[in-house]
Amino acid sequence: MKCLLVASESAEVLFYWADREFEQNIQDQYGPRQYEGDTYPAFEDSFNTLFAPLIISCSTLIEKINDTYTSFVTENTHLYILHQFGECLYIAVNGDGEETEADLRRKIYVMKKLIEVHFGMVTLNSALLRKELRPQDTEQRIQLWKMLQSLLETYSLLREQDQSFLVEAVERLIHPTLCEQCIEFLERRVVQQINGSPERAGEEVLHAFILVNTKLLAFYSSRNASSLKPSDLLALILLVQNLYPSNNELDDTALELSTQPVYSSSSSGGSIPIQRAGGRGGTSTNTTNSPSTTQEGPEVFYTPEPSPTGRESDAAEMEGKSTPVFQFVDPDVQMAEDSLKTQASQPPDPATPRRVFLEATFKEGYCPMMPHSMYCLPLWPGISVVLLTKIPHSQVAVSLYQFLEAFTVLEKKLSEGQEGGSLPRMQPPLSELRNKLDKFIRALGSNEIQFPQLQNTWTDFKNKAFSRAAQGTSRELLMSCRAMKTWLCAVYRHYFVVQSHRSPQRLSVSLQEKALAMMQEKLMDWKDFLLVKSKRNITMVSYLEDFPGLVHFIYVDRTAGQMIAPSLNVTDLSTTELGKGPLAHFIKSKVWSLVGTARRYLQKGYTTVTLRDGDYYFCYFLWFESETGYKLEGIELPVLSEDSAPIGMLAGDYYRKLLRYYSKDHHTEIVKCYELLTIHLGVIPTDCIVQHCCELAKKLWEPTRIPLL
Repeated sequence: MKCLLVASESAEVLFYWADREFEQNIQDQYGPRQYEGDTYPAFEDSFNTLFAPLIISCSTLIEKINDTYTSFVTENTHLYILHQFGECLYIAVNGDGEETEADLRRKIYVMKKLIEVHFGMVTLNSALLRKELRPQDTEQRIQLWKMLQSLLETYSLLREQDQSFLVEAVERLIHPTLCEQCIEFLERRVVQQINGSPERAGEEVLHAFILVNTKLLAFYSSRNASSLKPSDLLALILLVQNLYPSNNELDDTALELSTQPVYSSSSSGGSIPIQRAGGRGGTSTNTTNSPSTTQEGPEVFYTPEPSPTGRESDAAEMEGKSTPVFQFVDPDVQMAEDSLKTQASQPPDPATPRRVFLEATFKEGYCPMMPHSMYCLPLWPGISVVLLTKIPHSQVAVSLYQFLEAFTVLEKKLSEGQEGGSLPRMQPPLSELRNKLDKFIRALGSNEIQFPQLQNTWTDFKNKAFSRAAQGTSRELLMSCRAMKTWLCAVYRHYFVVQSHRSPQRLSVSLQEKALAMMQEKLMDWKDFLLVKSKRNITMVSYLEDFPGLVHFIYVDRTAGQMIAPSLNVTDLSTTELGKGPLAHFIKSKVWSLVGTARRYLQKGYTTVTLRDGDYYFCYFLWFESETGYKLEGIELPVLSEDSAPIGMLAGDYYRKLLRYYSKDHHTEIVKCYELLTIHLGVIPTDCIVQHCCELAKKLWEPTRIPLL
């Protein structure tokens, strides 16, 4: 019984998502779905009927007392969470008790983030956002809502299964040698070739990265690129997972095979077991180009040997003399491999790239929602390369944001109640804003309807603000200021949202195919290894000798937005150190519970939490360090209200604000923020557990320094 609704103040449904149980509940109340015409289900009318009284009461409370309720529980134990963003009301509902207030509030904020990624600064104007979320064309509206619904379902699934989305941080695939090779390959063979090609249609590749399921293998940024915010990168990983979901059945099959010894003929004619290298501390000890090495110990994992390169490989394949790395004997496994090959042989999809809006700072200035084009090229199921490009005229977005910021400041000053028509003092001065905006409007030079209206509104504002003969009152200036903000957003929408649907301008299909083919050739010998590695990035076996009694840990570098944690696989096919069945699920539930507990205490200002839960001992630490690793003194953190933005990256970027708050008293040094969560067996002495946590933090410090170039 779950639902999420976005509505306008007039109770118009702008977006909804509901699970089957909630839909069935509505059908029981209002009858089965009815259809208008041949295609469009009028199911949203039932949503409107159900939620209209609640929406109207919220609007009335805001109008009368400038306040409203944020949560309540109905008689049938349905939990409602409400949050107002501008003129849009977000409502999340849970009726089965599986989600808490914090879960629903986080879902609301994540939904807002996803809408911002798709519509950019259009979200700053409620009237324009309503046009985008509720297009007049029925088919377009259905397609848009299905896409947003799918994104929300993908996020909910990942948050239940993936530790990186649980703590909202990017997880790197720990293999430094391959990571460095891929970064160099992305730079020299992919980005430079595309940016030097006449077929790029005016676009420039700024960022390129490789994903293996939800884990980041390699990331490259060009010299002209702005740094990519970790929360934006995590949102892009979510988008990629939604486009190309992980095939858990195939991954689990490969993982199950990896735990069994596989033999291959050696050069001396004997048979040797193929084993996986398992470096300590989450780092790989691989120093060659081969993904296959040996390791002492009871664990045996499969990694493919490198295929011959160049002409030798082609000749061997033509003669049929190439030795297979391994041969499936189980028909079910063979079927899975055939399915993998079938999917991998499909040609790249030449569809128009997805327009995304991400924070960026260029030489032209800063923009929190800079338009980019995102190309997602699937190499094989579970492995993709993503290209982020700078589009033509993107500098217009920087100018529009600067003007919007100036008018927002002016609007705030005017709304404070100044009498008369005198203009408040501003930085930059209004005279400078006037000159820049005059030049900007002249440079647009378009006959589109938005531009003459922007020019007329600007002329009206100048007459009221600068002309002594027709100087307006503060109220008139305030109304004219708001009109300017509306038309600036309209120009932004025209350039970067509307035109993205109309214009076929993009990287040519041949360029995309070349990039895809080069990456497939580069990673062909690694693909099976990478899929297994994504399921067993690091394992607890590597840590048990140094930290006896340690059950699990999560280490997060909040400055870089990256995390390290032993893999948790609890599917029926996979086998880990936790075993199969109830024990693995029990430990997983403890980890998820610990993260929720830590967030609740952090919200109250606590940076250290230690507690015993039955047979286990939980610890949570948050601390600050200098760039050289010197621990800085702790401070009293601000206490957050219950209805504040949830702690995380996707929902409000709490840690970024926390770093700014702490850095106020440390202007001369770069401040880093870290988190560590651990679960120990309860029989371990407390002082030993604390010592373990200190040593574990030191041990894990180095792997997070794998560069995001």
